[in-house]
Amino acid sequence: MNKENFRIVFMGTPEFAQESLKMIVEEGFNVAGVVTAPDKPSGRGRKLQQSAVKKFALENDLPVLQPSNLKDPDFLSSLMNLKADLIAVVAFRMLPEVVWSMPQQGTINLHASLLPDYRGAAPINRVIMNGEKKTGITTFFIEKEIDTGNILLQEAVDISETMNASDLHDSLMRKGASLLVKTIEEIISGEIKSVPQEKNIRYNLAPKIYPEDCEIAWKNDVKSIYNHIRGLSPYPGAWTMIQTENDESFTLKIFSAEYSRKSNDILEPIILNDSSLSFKVEVSGGVLNILELQVPGKRKMKIQEFLRGNSIEGWKLL
Repeated sequence: MNKENFRIVFMGTPEFAQESLKMIVEEGFNVAGVVTAPDKPSGRGRKLQQSAVKKFALENDLPVLQPSNLKDPDFLSSLMNLKADLIAVVAFRMLPEVVWSMPQQGTINLHASLLPDYRGAAPINRVIMNGEKKTGITTFFIEKEIDTGNILLQEAVDISETMNASDLHDSLMRKGASLLVKTIEEIISGEIKSVPQEKNIRYNLAPKIYPEDCEIAWKNDVKSIYNHIRGLSPYPGAWTMIQTENDESFTLKIFSAEYSRKSNDILEPIILNDSSLSFKVEVSGGVLNILELQVPGKRKMKIQEFLRGNSIEGWKLL
């Protein structure tokens, strides 16, 4: 079977998935339909917003399904009518077996880690937060347990020390789209080989990020704090509680920082007042220099701009 006759249903929602759909279309594959999340209200006017995947699909005249319930009989009937040979999933929700078992060639998923390491919803954030120097992308067949199916293809990606979650997201998004296309090509040609994931080995998990996961633990060493900040930048953002000299408190978000090593026996963070144009915090093992932040009710600002109109004198980190 050639790729013009091989029918693919694509499932995905955000920009990360849109890049894969875009490349699949550009490479001339037959996309029989697209499944994405329902439109959601957003912004001050709470206007309904289309997902990145839906916008691209409509621009390219692709049929779109937006089920709120993946087990809904009407949705399952519509999906069946698309006569998919293969379902390709990128950044979508967990599928019930009645969906992923439908195509003759199975359902494949693109995951932003080197499985089985960093299974879960937030692999891009978690690898940086944990200070990893390498990650990657994996295509695999979907099975009952999440992120556990037989591996098809993998590609490793280096993580530089200055890379934040947005940088890594974009790198994996592009490489992932290429790997997904290659996987589909090998499935169509019959050249693909699947390998069961290793069992009984130690690996990291990548659970969903909750607000409490984003709080900065100032008792940690400087490198761990630095990794925590860049792993959550620009979204959802690392945060800490600040107490002013007037005993007022508020939440401060930190999006960018740099650090330097320093031998010390610091147990509690100390804000250094060595410059009117910098916001430095001495912690265990070094000094963190905050470069970009946001206070409640204000936009994100570079530190120099923030300090031109604000003073951190008397601030304490809680």
